[in-house]
Amino acid sequence: MEPLKLLIIEDDPDQRELIRQTLEDHFGPGTVAGAESIAEAMRQDLRGLDLILCDYNLPDGTGLDLLERVKSTCSTPVILVTGENVGRIAAEAVRRGATDYVVKTQDYLPTIPLVIDKNLQVAKIKRENESLRQDLELKNRQLEQSLRRVEEVAATDPLTGLYNRRHFGKVLEQLFAEAQRYDSDLSCVMIDLDGYKQLNDAFGHQIGDQLLVVAAKAITANLRRMDVAARYGGDEFVLLLPRAGGPEASGVVVRVRDDFRLASAALLRRNAGVTMSIGIASLRADNVSGTEQLVALADAALYQAKAQGRNCIVISDSVGPAAGPVAR
Repeated sequence: MEPLKLLIIEDDPDQRELIRQTLEDHFGPGTVAGAESIAEAMRQDLRGLDLILCDYNLPDGTGLDLLERVKSTCSTPVILVTGENVGRIAAEAVRRGATDYVVKTQDYLPTIPLVIDKNLQVAKIKRENESLRQDLELKNRQLEQSLRRVEEVAATDPLTGLYNRRHFGKVLEQLFAEAQRYDSDLSCVMIDLDGYKQLNDAFGHQIGDQLLVVAAKAITANLRRMDVAARYGGDEFVLLLPRAGGPEASGVVVRVRDDFRLASAALLRRNAGVTMSIGIASLRADNVSGTEQLVALADAALYQAKAQGRNCIVISDSVGPAAGPVAR
């Protein structure tokens, strides 16, 4: 256990020596250092001290001045030594952060070690409480981070990093309710990779998985911050585009489709990339009354895109496809 480090600030050398002897008789030799002014005290390593005992009247200021400077530097306890009949000063010192005060009476010296003992115990308890508080805050932050990671894992498709179908349902309910509350539009987009099963069989499951990852990257790269994407199942993806109608959603997925076609061609090392069939439904255009209907209409538009030969985009309220087949 390290010895105590106490500092006496007293400009009267005789008084300073009497206090030092009294304290070292109680706490042990070498535990007390002395200073005769605020300037000399501030040259000490205040953070390394266990306690400061300071006289009120000093050559370059008062104990209150010293107290203010110490409190701006560290949390070392400060006990102020005042003259007799100066209760107002003692009260002001405590108000400004002094942990205690000692009144200079005729026989005040023997009381100083007792006052210091009490304040050292209080300071120890405060340090322990602060350490416990910091440990508790750290554990709470770690717990919150762990819970967020668990929630992210539970909400995320492990292959593509997009939301999974279960979490998509929760987000859909939220965005649909917001669109109704603020009388804004909401588009749902269903995307299916054309011929994915045949490609998976021909190139192998590893390439098949990479195609899904490439599709997810093309989707993510073209979405706004407010948009949501999820892997709906197999090679099918679903997007939610708040405040976007069918034409706006179509513009987004055209970019997704074109990016994916180029990236998939590079992955498969051939000129022709993989195409997409896409269906779009929107809350306003389709007069949708519920989330299930919105998804069902987008899914129906997707099947219409497949029935029309795939490689196209169909908006559910359109007579024909919104964008024709991609040139090969």
